[in-house]
Amino acid sequence: MSDLTDQLCGLYEGSPVLMAAYDREDRLRYANASYRAAYSVAEGETPLWVDLVRRNFLHKRGQVISAQDFDAWLVSAFSRRGKTPVRTIEYQLHDGRWMLMTESVGDNGWLLTLACEITNLRADARSVRVARDQAIHASHTDDLTGVANRRFVIARIEDMLARKGVGLGAGTSGSVCVLDLDNFKYINDRYGHQAGDAILRDFSARINAQVRRSDCFGRVGGEEFVLVLPDTARDDAMRIVERMLKLVRSSRPLKERPDFFYSFSAGVAAVRPSDTFSSIYGRADKALYSAKMAGRNRVEIETLDDAD
Repeated sequence: MSDLTDQLCGLYEGSPVLMAAYDREDRLRYANASYRAAYSVAEGETPLWVDLVRRNFLHKRGQVISAQDFDAWLVSAFSRRGKTPVRTIEYQLHDGRWMLMTESVGDNGWLLTLACEITNLRADARSVRVARDQAIHASHTDDLTGVANRRFVIARIEDMLARKGVGLGAGTSGSVCVLDLDNFKYINDRYGHQAGDAILRDFSARINAQVRRSDCFGRVGGEEFVLVLPDTARDDAMRIVERMLKLVRSSRPLKERPDFFYSFSAGVAAVRPSDTFSSIYGRADKALYSAKMAGRNRVEIETLDDAD
């Protein structure tokens, strides 16, 4: 077995295919020579994916990112990265090569990346393939904030429900959190819709930066958002959202009004064996209502009656 392992490691290291493995926290744990060369990663280096992408963008290395607003691009990219079992993407490297990359996520949350060069493969049809990828991206993305949209979030909840009992936490299938900005209508009426949009974008960026790659965060309508936390018990989910609430309280998103701050309320529900999307979402939404009735700016979990 040791000889076979050595042979495989040698094949991986010498392969022209770009190979990399990221752990559950999206930290690079393995990269072969081709991947390290393409993304300017030193041997033995283990950066987080977001840090690696930001570094390469600044130095014009790795993947070509043509977005005018890099931070908005990063929010959108992370909101979709590793959320489905398999995803295929076509992109260009700064060295001129076009690559076809497949991402696959294991039950343990690790992500395997394999990318091969397709520069000379039907170049005349590339614009069609890129347009297809962009259309898929648009169908899963909220236009204003760049995070996942309702359709994508619902699909991730249904994925989580379909894999009950699979993954890291035996008996811990996950939690759903419904988040709603407090007094948002009043904010829009007093400060205007442009200020309201700025607050929605600020909120989305701050929360999205706190989620794990295995989680999914998206806007489902108006000022309402949903956070999907696979393999996370209800009490752990509550602590996660409470940390997010503390972070949002400290935000000052309106430069012209440095004293302005905002908050959100949230409801948390854990997956039950008989759950459907409607049932778990309904319990989380009921807990959100309790948070609103208790004074807002707080997190509530589903009640015992709801959980039974």
